[in-house]
Formats: sequence, structure tokens, C-alpha cells
Amino acid sequence: DPATMTGKVPSFSPGSTASSALPSYVALCLALQVHRLVSAQFAVTGPDRPTTAFAGGEAVLPCHLSPRMNAQTMEVRWFRFDHSAVVHLYHDGQDQYENQMSDYQGRTALLKDDIANGSVSLRIRDIRPSDEGQYTCLFQSLTFFQEASMLLQVAGLGSGPDISVEGHQDGGIKVVCRSSGWYPQPKAQWKDLRGQLLPSASEKISQEANGLFQTEIAIVITEESNQKV
Repeated sequence: DPATMTGKVPSFSPGSTASSALPSYVALCLALQVHRLVSAQFAVTGPDRPTTAFAGGEAVLPCHLSPRMNAQTMEVRWFRFDHSAVVHLYHDGQDQYENQMSDYQGRTALLKDDIANGSVSLRIRDIRPSDEGQYTCLFQSLTFFQEASMLLQVAGLGSGPDISVEGHQDGGIKVVCRSSGWYPQPKAQWKDLRGQLLPSASEKISQEANGLFQTEIAIVITEESNQKV
């Protein structure tokens, strides 16, 4: 009786009318399977604008599933340039560090307080200029995966300018202004009290070992100019 087929595979004898019922049953099973696969699909969402972090501080990059669902049994992979450039990996219910990029070892954490609702965040400590760029967050279940990319920008607000007099040059007094700890590369200018730009005698910008920039700009002030800068 076709009405008794629900929940089990029916048995048919040769010569019965099962030949017409079997295709319908197979179609029903396929439809149910397709429904399960479709219902397991999701989208991954990250911030819609760049995240800015200060050099030496920390950055938090959020990522979540839509619709919200439990991601505790999924793989969550954060990477840079391709899947193998692992920034942080969560798999089998725990963090995995074997294939983590050496530049990020000891500096990352996956914030999983809300992972049951499909939301995680990547925290990166001791931010460096080399951390700037695109990051991708990938969620993968047994049947489906999806990812989202986001941009991290690094800023270094350098030290206050240090001004010193460094002797005579070209008939005047050489005054030098220095500042360090900047990112990206800064611009330095001399101005008079009215805000007008003054020509500099020299300017040098160098990159320090930590990737931050140091600037040094000099001006020669003569007795005739009577300038205040």
C-alpha cells in the first residue's frame, strides 16, 4: 500500500504496480535530500569598511554566519593570501596551530563566546605594519563552505616633534625637527607664524626595524630673515 511508505523502504513483488510507485518514492527521497543540503547553506559576513588598528596595539576582526547557526562543529579558517597562509585555524572543536604562519604565532586568538550563534572574531595582538592588508574568514561544514574578506589598516601616530639647533650652515643657523613611530610614511613641513610654507634645507625619511617610519627635516634660519617657525 503506497500509503504505508513513509519512513521506510517499501517491498514490492514482481508483477505488482510497484513500477509506477518506485520512481515517485525515489523522487521524494531526492527532494528531501536536496532540501537538507539547501537548508544547510549560509552566507558569511564581515565588516563592510576597513578596520583600523594602531601599531603596537590590537585589532579585532568580526565575522558571522547568516542565518545564525551553531558553528561549534565547523571549521573556521582565517587566512591572508590563500588557504595555506593560515592566520588562525579552528577545527574539531579546538584551535589548531600546526600550520599557522610564523609571523602570527603567539599573537592571535579566536573569540568564540558567541560561536553557538555563528559569530566569531579574530584578535591580533602587537599590531605591526606587515599586518596591514586583506584577511579572509572561511566557515566550512560537512556539506558547504562560504567565506568573506575584509581589510585591516595599520596606523602609527608618531612621537611629538623634537626640534634642535645643530650649528651654522650657509650663513645661518641649522634647525632640525625629528619624529619617529609613524605609519604610513609621514610628510613634514616647516611653516612660519602665518602658516606659509618655508623651504627646507634637507629632508630624510627612513624606515625602522619594526616597519615604522622616522622623519627628519631641517631648515636654515638666517639673521636677515628674522623668521619664527
